[in-house]
Amino acid sequence: MDSLFDAADGGENREERLAELARQVAVCTRCDLALSRTNTVFGTGDPYSPLMLIGEGPGENEDATGLPFVGRAGKLLDDILAAVDLTRRDVYITNIVKCRAAVEEGGRMKNRQPRTSEIKACNIYLQGQTEAIKPKIILCLGGPAAKTVIDKDFRITKDRGKWYDLEGGIKAMATFHPAYVLRQRGEDLQNTKRLVWKDIQAVYAEYQQAIEERG
Repeated sequence: MDSLFDAADGGENREERLAELARQVAVCTRCDLALSRTNTVFGTGDPYSPLMLIGEGPGENEDATGLPFVGRAGKLLDDILAAVDLTRRDVYITNIVKCRAAVEEGGRMKNRQPRTSEIKACNIYLQGQTEAIKPKIILCLGGPAAKTVIDKDFRITKDRGKWYDLEGGIKAMATFHPAYVLRQRGEDLQNTKRLVWKDIQAVYAEYQQAIEERG
């Protein structure tokens, strides 16, 4: 896939590159998700962080605000980060698609998984974000993100918590999406929380190492 930036862009700083990408996303019509969106949801956080979090896509709250991971899932993500003394300001957060995927049911719009064609249409923006940020570590939140970023045959229940080496020296892992965690009950909830805690600890260890190496 062609990059959104040619060699002449090499001198741009990360904020400028991301701002230009965000402008392109705001007017994007590469897929039909543009027809029903309220706002595009580009990304937020520190573009110089070694850690990039990638989720699936905006939901109702994100579509309304233009910000990723707000509402209940966003609060849980904040709690997960806080458990290892991180905040949103310490990482960069985005999704594989920048517009809400929804379907009408019973007179109202409900979230759905983005289609493969929608993910492919939006992938040039995710690639552009990754090229601009140059993360050392990527944490995929949920199966769709892992299938897009790590491997198309990724299985979240079997492959989460494992490290994968991506191009550019990036280490990648996947854990359960916060929205999935919120759907669990009883013993399943406790088991899922334990696994996510294990994953975020491993990611934080890599984050610390990357910070130390950067000096």
